[in-house]
Amino acid sequence: MPTGTMRAIRLHEHGGPEVLRDDEVPIPAPEPGEVLVRVHAVGINPPDWYLRDGMSNLPPKTRPKFDLPVIPGTDLSGVVEAVAADVDGFSVGDEVFGLLRFPGFGGRTYAQYVTAPAADLALKPAGIDHVHAAGVPMAGLTAWQFLIELGHDHPSPFQAAKHRPVPLDTNVTVLVNGAAGGVGHFALQLAKWKGARVIAVASGAHESFLRELGADEFIDYTRNRPEELVHDIDLVLDAVGGPDSRRFLRTLKRGGSQFPVFFGEFDEEETTRLGVTVTGTQVRSNGTQLAQLARLLDAGTIRVAIDSTFALADARAAHERAARGHIQGKIVLMVP
Repeated sequence: MPTGTMRAIRLHEHGGPEVLRDDEVPIPAPEPGEVLVRVHAVGINPPDWYLRDGMSNLPPKTRPKFDLPVIPGTDLSGVVEAVAADVDGFSVGDEVFGLLRFPGFGGRTYAQYVTAPAADLALKPAGIDHVHAAGVPMAGLTAWQFLIELGHDHPSPFQAAKHRPVPLDTNVTVLVNGAAGGVGHFALQLAKWKGARVIAVASGAHESFLRELGADEFIDYTRNRPEELVHDIDLVLDAVGGPDSRRFLRTLKRGGSQFPVFFGEFDEEETTRLGVTVTGTQVRSNGTQLAQLARLLDAGTIRVAIDSTFALADARAAHERAARGHIQGKIVLMVP
């Protein structure tokens, strides 16, 4: 098993991208139930910059606990270097990918090595490289748990009721807002896999990309307001969320549902009057579901779009790219 030190990006304080520091730290050792992974690529996600800026956008009661300095990151693709004695199913040399210890900030993937709970990992799809595999875990599992199968009984911090996906088939129309981003481009493809008709909402620059992924209809939100163009929708998956999310309620038919990926602000009287449901969940690590996504990736049923790649040492530049928005797919760090 490797010993000694490794490169890792750490936060010693909260702030903008400039607080991401390239440090030398000890290589961790796996605990029971864990494997040590040599990281080849890291997918970056919104919780990485929520952590970096001190989670000022989250209600205080939903903020996970952590201590500084901390290594950010949850998504990785890499190779197993060591396996705890009690772990079955993974061997040294296996190529794996995963969303580690989420929800929470114990993923620590912005590093050359990381210990990973075996239950959070799946074998990397053989047909895609580490960069593309690293773009899947959080975004792919978010789309899966919202749309296909929740797969856990943990309550969401954002609502009391358990989230229930809407059964998707050829009779269902799904509108995906923010369809070009990480969660959005997976949601579009998973809905198409189930046979649904999909309306994609994004800026015009992404139209050909989203039509290639199977969008039946495209709305450029910089030119038109979706809530004025479409009605009688069965399901809205809003990958943008936030205060403006409730405007999509007007696109739904009675009995329809809206799934805000990032909690929005909704009025219960309004949803009752419209006869619609608003429900969400919080994505959780799940190696079993990731293995199902791996099969779809290997078959070419779904694919991962990569917006841009950066070296691990250039994590600051990757976060600056994320802050500019209009991302097509995923931003990934490559680990030397």
